[in-house]
Amino acid sequence: MIKELAKCIREYKRDSLKAPIMVSLEVVMECIIPFVIANLVNEIKAGCAFSVILQYGIALVLMSGLSLFFGASAGSACATASCGFAKNVRKDMFYRIQSYSFQNIDKFSTSSLVTRLTTDISNVQLAYMMIIRVAIRCPLMLIFSFVMAFVMGGKMGVIFVIVVPLLGIGLILVIRTTMPLFRRVFKKYDALNSSIQENIKGIRVVKSFVREDYEKKKFHTAAEDVCRDFTKAERILALNGPMMQLCMYMVMIFVLYFGSRTIILTKGVSLDVGQFSALLTYNFQILSSLMMLSMVFVMITMAQESAERIVEVLTEESTLSNPENPVYEVKDGSIDFDDVSFKYRANAKKMALADINLHIRSGETIGIIGGTGTSKTSLIQLISRLYDATEGTVKVGGLDVRDYDLNTLRDQVSVVLQKNVLFSGTIKDNLRWGNKNATDEEMIEACKLAQADEFITQFPDGYDTYIEQGGSNVSGGQKQRLCIARALLKKPKILILDDSTSAVDTKTDSLIRQGFRQFIPETTKIIIAQRISSVQDSDRIIVMESGRIQAIGTHEELLKTNEIYRETYESQNKGGGEDEK
Repeated sequence: MIKELAKCIREYKRDSLKAPIMVSLEVVMECIIPFVIANLVNEIKAGCAFSVILQYGIALVLMSGLSLFFGASAGSACATASCGFAKNVRKDMFYRIQSYSFQNIDKFSTSSLVTRLTTDISNVQLAYMMIIRVAIRCPLMLIFSFVMAFVMGGKMGVIFVIVVPLLGIGLILVIRTTMPLFRRVFKKYDALNSSIQENIKGIRVVKSFVREDYEKKKFHTAAEDVCRDFTKAERILALNGPMMQLCMYMVMIFVLYFGSRTIILTKGVSLDVGQFSALLTYNFQILSSLMMLSMVFVMITMAQESAERIVEVLTEESTLSNPENPVYEVKDGSIDFDDVSFKYRANAKKMALADINLHIRSGETIGIIGGTGTSKTSLIQLISRLYDATEGTVKVGGLDVRDYDLNTLRDQVSVVLQKNVLFSGTIKDNLRWGNKNATDEEMIEACKLAQADEFITQFPDGYDTYIEQGGSNVSGGQKQRLCIARALLKKPKILILDDSTSAVDTKTDSLIRQGFRQFIPETTKIIIAQRISSVQDSDRIIVMESGRIQAIGTHEELLKTNEIYRETYESQNKGGGEDEK
């Protein structure tokens, strides 16, 4: 885990080393100052000249200035190193997630990935800041002050030998108790974020069904659960303060009583006033260091679970990768499924797809129809290699999809998924996802083909109209047409529409399909739909049932030979809703 996270330090190694060096020098100065003050007190007590006092004063000012300089330098280096480290961790995680296959993303929930990119990284950043500064400062201060306490106080330093182990035992007990609680909390954080994400994403549905009170209760339950565990952990951690304070006051009482008694009885021979004042200062430094050290351990304890969750993401290897010598050219849009079976997880008992044998010629228009859960989407996801077939071979352009460079394959297989997504930015920005170098003329042509140009030109800003996040300021049908235009700009050899015209009227749907036939005849077109009218003029129609191909044929052939297709057609046309073409 440490080795993996250390890779993220990179250009911030210098600041990561500078911080502990500066802290060490600061500690040296802070430990020498009480020693110098003790000598000054003894000199004054002995009746020294003003010039001696002046020399000591100048030395103290210089040491204080150096201590301030070292401390400020350490703080600056620490801030730069910790923020830079967090930036690199966040960047590496995000880049790694971008390389994931759908199978990898299925393994981590979206809410969990968001928590890891935010809360977990913040915890690790804070822990790293403490490690390179406070975790260096406290042990050094403890050791130096411990040594100086024995030098200045002699036998009285034994009190620290008794107190420090007691505090150490208490600290270990606190950490061992809180660690499992923090592990449990982070898992509940994922659930809380999932609840928030789901609610915000579906806020229109929540309001339309007047379910605000239900969502509030659900959120309250999740938030209370997190709060309960955090409170329990914080209550245990809160014992640190009283425990430290108790030890501090016990040591101070011991030092004050026995120190004062020793000074009086020995008349300053065994212990003088200067040594006594220094001993009190070192006492404060030792116990303060212990208190800070306990907080460092607590923070590291919290961050350890976060670090493990981060490393899980960083070390997760994509289930899909380029072959050793990838092919960078797709010959044509032909598609072949040879004895293909597929399941989403290796331990799944049932195949999502089974015994698929299908051969599509380049330029064909193929319709796919079937009920919900018949694995229509699973079938087309194998073509662009969003998943790999569990058994059998999927070929595009006569070659196994696993032989292609992934980017090359996906550039030539353009998919408009069921869940259409637009990103915040102008319409032009969204269209250029299909082709970043697309000209205005090419964008207009693609939008005309997708029947989107008409509504775009009605906007005051036309193609420069700003699209809100998720496309919330356009209708479902407009969103679908923009996504189709975006896919067309890639000029793919294969175009797949996964129920991507469900929100447009039948007339517009027909115009889109007519445009495909006229303007992209060489592109293989696969249309998944629930409406028979969306696929009935396809060259061939595939009927899916229970993850298998139940029938293949033209509209007329299936009406005569396939009961499922005929029943679907009749139910959709009952009452003359649609006329057969």
